[in-house]
Amino acid sequence: MNTLKEGDKAPSFEAKDEQGNIIKLSDYKGKKLVIFFYPKANTPGCTLEACNLRDNYAELKAQGYDILGVSADTEKKQANFKQKFDFPYPLLADEDKVVINAFGVWGPKKFMGREFDGIHRITFLINEEGAIERVIDKVKTKDHARQILNRL
Repeated sequence: MNTLKEGDKAPSFEAKDEQGNIIKLSDYKGKKLVIFFYPKANTPGCTLEACNLRDNYAELKAQGYDILGVSADTEKKQANFKQKFDFPYPLLADEDKVVINAFGVWGPKKFMGREFDGIHRITFLINEEGAIERVIDKVKTKDHARQILNRL
């Protein structure tokens, strides 16, 4: 796994969100962006993380951040996830793992004694110039917004 690091330039990407809209990194030029990668929509940890960002969305926006969630789920699964929990930000349906691989978050994982390849729960903070300002690789799902805002 070759995960991007602080100081790296964020890779240019284009992917569909839960409604089939094309979202590009260039849409966020001149803005601060939080891109959080999560393994699977509607699973307990991913739901906690996404809901924590939703509940703190106003504060994140006040600090100048836009938010994008990314997983390899289908548009339909992402749409259901977003609708069920009323997320105010887009969820990218990266089924081909183009964005996931560009950021280097796909790789070997262990869960309940089993090894498999999957998406690592990692968040990238991208500055207005398109550089990665910070990487959060030990995400606290229940308190992720505070990690972003307070640099925990």
